[in-house]
Amino acid sequence: MFNQKIYEFIFRSTADGILIADSNNSLIAANPAAVAMLRLTVEELIGKKIDQCLRHNHELVNLFNRCGDQVMDVHLPKRRLAVGVATRFKDGKRLVLLQDVTEQRDLESRRKALVTAVAHDLRNPISAISGYAELVAKFGDLNENQQRFNGRIQQTALKIHELAEPLVDLAWIEAGLPLAHVPIQLSDLIKQAVMELSSLAASQRVTIAISVQAPMPPIMGDPTRIQIAIAHLLHNAISYSEPEETVAIHAWSDTHEAYCSVADQGIGIADDELDLIFDRLYRSRDARVQAIPGGGLGLTISRTIIKRHGGDIWASSNLDAGSTFTFVLPTVSET
Repeated sequence: MFNQKIYEFIFRSTADGILIADSNNSLIAANPAAVAMLRLTVEELIGKKIDQCLRHNHELVNLFNRCGDQVMDVHLPKRRLAVGVATRFKDGKRLVLLQDVTEQRDLESRRKALVTAVAHDLRNPISAISGYAELVAKFGDLNENQQRFNGRIQQTALKIHELAEPLVDLAWIEAGLPLAHVPIQLSDLIKQAVMELSSLAASQRVTIAISVQAPMPPIMGDPTRIQIAIAHLLHNAISYSEPEETVAIHAWSDTHEAYCSVADQGIGIADDELDLIFDRLYRSRDARVQAIPGGGLGLTISRTIIKRHGGDIWASSNLDAGSTFTFVLPTVSET
């Protein structure tokens, strides 16, 4: 059993700030970490009302005054705190936890800026290289060796483009840009995604089979982004399929929702990895998967897009028998 001295030691020595307020919202305890984070003295905190001693930070006061458990980032001069406010205990007291996340948020911001810069700095020159290589192939008087080298340039440019494109999508997601909000026929987006990836499927000798319920009610959202989500699912399915296998994309609806599934007959996913595959940069431990180029971003991008449209996405799989990725989006009335 912990005794009082141990509790006091933890309270004093923890790196996270702790504030305790009574039923009247007066602070009755503040550990050294909290005092340092708020840049106030113990005398300026203890016995004072929350809105009095924190009057210069309306975010903290508003957070504390809300009902229920709350967690949010709060901006202070030269620092950011992740603040958690617990629901009132039976005696009316409330616990506030403060965590200095200044360095963490700064690193996240720098990483996002780097992703955006790399994505756009790669995209334009690669498009130029690919375009010039196509012109040389079309109009240049090339001998056999030159044709082979030019083909390698085109293939390499395509590979770099395939690596850069998810970074562009990720940069858009992390920027939190608004979505378009228009009625969409899911079947049209499926056809466009299939057309976009038809060359990849042909090069892999993979057949794409489309099955769409007709008619289907429209969904509401951003057609460009939803098509990107479908394209990433389809790209994965093709990439992890063997020659002569089939990727099946199926769409259907019920009263209030539209569904789309992308199924392959490929490598499959182990049960213990199904909950991890949507995580950013995660790639299966399977050596066959590791041998296929990829950055581990496609499923993260698809999930984020679907979630931002109020939908859900999940996967089912059997090793060596293939995987099925299914997403659902709310439909809208055409009236």
